Amino acid sequence: MVDQNSPEVLRQPKPPPSGPKRVQRHFQGRVVAGLLELTPLIVTVLVIFFIVGYADLVRELPFIAGQPWDFPGVGLIIIIVVSYVVGIIITTPPGRMLMRAKDVVLRNIPMVGTIFGVTHQAITSFSGQFNFSRVVFVEWPREGMVAMGFVTGQVYAEDGEKSMVAVYIPTVPNPTSGNMAFIIEDDVMETNISVDDAMKLVFSGGILLPRSIVMARVPLGARDPQDYLGRFEPLPK
Repeated sequence: MVDQNSPEVLRQPKPPPSGPKRVQRHFQGRVVAGLLELTPLIVTVLVIFFIVGYADLVRELPFIAGQPWDFPGVGLIIIIVVSYVVGIIITTPPGRMLMRAKDVVLRNIPMVGTIFGVTHQAITSFSGQFNFSRVVFVEWPREGMVAMGFVTGQVYAEDGEKSMVAVYIPTVPNPTSGNMAFIIEDDVMETNISVDDAMKLVFSGGILLPRSIVMARVPLGARDPQDYLGRFEPLPK
């Protein structure tokens, strides 16, 4: 009896699939490809309907219900107008003082302060108020393994010859939590990935890869990349 697990048998080329198998694979592959292409559109439409539906709850208010301006979508228009007015107000010194007072009051209310604090932190990170100057790679959490991080700040030595960068290393797929490390700038690996592409990479868990990833060590003050590590590209799908 021939051992089906022997190296000789395993090295033999497998016969091509039969006609029904090919049809099944073709059908399954096209269905999966179609679903992957349609899912972002479907989710976008559902989110828009969800937002418009909840925003239109204001149509139940006495000064809107039954009035000429009572029509589907008026709630979303009101939210946009109110957001615009608030945006103008908070750009003024009195408006900023009012917003700081609001934050202090809400953060000191039991339960409300916890919910407000978590929501405020998430919105702050999504709006880009964390000053991410560039994207880098660092050896994390051990030597031989690299992690993507965002440079948030920089400090210099007294002699001015060395500097350290503060690198925020986000978790996937929730970038509002992560780790922060101070690293000698010469030890970080520079890359061509933009902050927007890096955020897409984090939110997608590595699915939305950029077209190419260039990695190089650039010593402080050097104009041209040195210790070029290479260009990496995802395999075509």
